[in-house]
Amino acid sequence: MKTPHLDDPKTPELETNQTKNGFLCLVSKMVIEERLPVRFMYKTVPEHLNDTGWRMYSGYESEEFLADELNSMMTVPVESMCKMDDTLTKLVEYNAGTVWERVPGAEKDGWERVHDYDIPAPKVDVEITNDPDEFNAKH
Repeated sequence: MKTPHLDDPKTPELETNQTKNGFLCLVSKMVIEERLPVRFMYKTVPEHLNDTGWRMYSGYESEEFLADELNSMMTVPVESMCKMDDTLTKLVEYNAGTVWERVPGAEKDGWERVHDYDIPAPKVDVEITNDPDEFNAKH
């Protein structure tokens, strides 16, 4: 499958019309340090004003590697990633909730949309209570 183009009538405008904020993405250190191509990427809700929400991976990351996000991911300008791989340019226009995977063996194109991947949500440790006494005891 060819990379979709924003002017393609098959690409709904609703897929790319979110307000664009931020300029940074999180990229696996395997992509940066080992010079591996991005083969899997998704866009989550941005975590801060400079974040685009894009997360990019080589596809070779283990679960242990991914669990240590602080040491396994790097903050990189999206523009720099697009300069390294121009096939990313049109894909990074898509909205949060979008997931892309590159077909094995297709290094310059071959991107396919993924619809059955659950984007990980940030882990937040929150206790909720409707009991005023319990709330007051903790605060």
